[in-house]
Amino acid sequence: MSFPELEEKFVSSQKIFDGHIVSLTVDTVTLPNGAEATREVVHHPGAVCVVPLTDEGEVICVRQFRYPFSRVTLEIPAGKLDSKSEDPRKAALRELREETGAVCESLEFIGELYSSPAILGETIHMYLATGLSFGDCDPDDDEFLTVDRIPLGTLVDKIVSGEICDAKTQAAVLKTYVKKELGK
Repeated sequence: MSFPELEEKFVSSQKIFDGHIVSLTVDTVTLPNGAEATREVVHHPGAVCVVPLTDEGEVICVRQFRYPFSRVTLEIPAGKLDSKSEDPRKAALRELREETGAVCESLEFIGELYSSPAILGETIHMYLATGLSFGDCDPDDDEFLTVDRIPLGTLVDKIVSGEICDAKTQAAVLKTYVKKELGK
């Protein structure tokens, strides 16, 4: 879908920060009415998330401490792409194995998520993994997590009640529920 009357045109960019995972620019744009404005943009290589659904209808989830919120969150397995050119499917398989020890017979793409499109240039590629078999977890050296199995319906209830605040988990689990439970 194209809406040329809404498009902002790039004028210039100033890099403010260049970190290990993200960078920040302040961009000047021309608005549809001809006026100029600035946009602060956090650039990120992208990420993946996976809903690992067992034959018994349970989702393999991980609990981990999230520093920006000073709390442990319940999420589906996920991780960043090593680079913008990395194949998201391969990254999803890697993150699934590293965080849960699972490998899958089927990995289905279920969509993309822009978690904060006003400021963050991250695209999260969402997948549904089925036909799971399990081995050992192999998390990153700075990654500490526990693995939990939660029935899909219970996970949906936790999302609806506000217990799960993580956007990627909400979106991917709800899409899975609609697909599997409602047949859409």
